[in-house]
Amino acid sequence: MQRESTNEMNLPPIVSPQEWKAAREELLVKEKELTHARDALAAERRRMPRMRVEKDYEFVGPDGRARLADLFEGRRQLIVYRFFFEPGVDGWPDGSCTGCSRLADQMTHPAHLNARDTTLALVSRAPQAEIQRYRARMGWEVLPWYTITDDFDLDFDVDEWHGTLVFFRDDDRIFLTYFLDGRGDEIVGGVYSYLDLTPLGRQEEWEDSPEGYPQGPAHEWVRRHDEYEGPAAARASEEMADQVERYRSERRRHGG
Repeated sequence: MQRESTNEMNLPPIVSPQEWKAAREELLVKEKELTHARDALAAERRRMPRMRVEKDYEFVGPDGRARLADLFEGRRQLIVYRFFFEPGVDGWPDGSCTGCSRLADQMTHPAHLNARDTTLALVSRAPQAEIQRYRARMGWEVLPWYTITDDFDLDFDVDEWHGTLVFFRDDDRIFLTYFLDGRGDEIVGGVYSYLDLTPLGRQEEWEDSPEGYPQGPAHEWVRRHDEYEGPAAARASEEMADQVERYRSERRRHGG
């Protein structure tokens, strides 16, 4: 790609460190307003009504047939991304939808979502043999990826376009709680962006959630993705709690 000469660009002015800091502080006010608005929107999302899923949808995974309930992997929350990889999609069978591939590249390691009782899964119409080949090429082995076998994509309006669906499981009942597509999918990929879509949210005590929802200290639950279970889990928990407290103490010392 040929770079445009900076001499031809209408660049912002060059200023002193003091002026730059003042400009940054001015913009920070607006950024914090946006953060608070995003938090308020997530709180409203957690109070959205739910739609019961009446059909018993079936998929095919690497271990054979699976019902929608199986995609939860025993957890209460499920995020499903409808990934376009199938005959008729540009690049088939060697490649998939480029936008879907970009989003999969930025998806968080599922261990962090699993720690918040949430499973992330991909679904496509491609056969499992093609899915396993392509996910190995792209390095997505840690992401569960299933083949759609029925009207799942048609019923949830993702038959002709990508989309992110959020489900909640209450015993044997499954509910659709949220859906986004189009440019809405631009915001997801990170741990918190996904959790903000779910009915339980980040499950941190600062959040505005309905009474009785699970909540705990902010950030302290976070681990390295291979330290949520096993002997390292307790040590990682103590390290993270200490790190968060040091950060909070420093913020208090500086009046933050």
